[in-house]
Amino acid sequence: MRRAGILCLAGIVFCALFSVSAVVAADLASIIRQRYETLKSFSAEFEQTLTHKESGSVERRRGSLLFQKPLLIRWQTAKPHEETLVVTAKEIWDYLPDEEVAYRYPPSLVRDSRSIIQVITGQAALTKDFEVKPEGDEQGLARLRLYPKEPAPQMVEALIWVEPDSGCIRRASIVDFYGNTNEVRFLSFKADARLNAADFSFTPPRGIDVEDRIDRDVPERELFK
Repeated sequence: MRRAGILCLAGIVFCALFSVSAVVAADLASIIRQRYETLKSFSAEFEQTLTHKESGSVERRRGSLLFQKPLLIRWQTAKPHEETLVVTAKEIWDYLPDEEVAYRYPPSLVRDSRSIIQVITGQAALTKDFEVKPEGDEQGLARLRLYPKEPAPQMVEALIWVEPDSGCIRRASIVDFYGNTNEVRFLSFKADARLNAADFSFTPPRGIDVEDRIDRDVPERELFK
């Protein structure tokens, strides 16, 4: 009888803890949603770490990110991996100076909640498209584990680090189907930055090859990686 009572109490405690965790995750997801609903733009400096599971290789990049609603993006990485990605309502430009080529893609490629750019700009529909689980705190940032309700090759799970008071996402780590990891950490973040239309325009430099893939659904390689 006593054992049954202990088991019953343990079950109640477990359910209570599970309920609290679910509420915490839902509350934080709500704070994130509210913050990015009011956020019009931002500028940031970032560090990106790409880890290849099979080979164990790690590649690090640094760059800058400009974002303006509804989904205007300028992503630039510095040497030794120079790249410029510009997203507008009409097209995506991916310019690789070392290869002297610029690719033009349809904007639909970055509208999926499971793309890393949707996650780090706060545009991913967290409670709609993901199962959200709390992962505790790390250096003052709350961590949330995201499991896509419909996994895709580019994302089977993700982890985000969030400022609990402001709701701003400061870091994100995306794991793809092959176990490779794409992590972006903001070194600086300026909300509602004053940006210009020219920040989101791109004209291919003279003398480079232009590969027009506007009518294709799949790029040569995954964008923002």
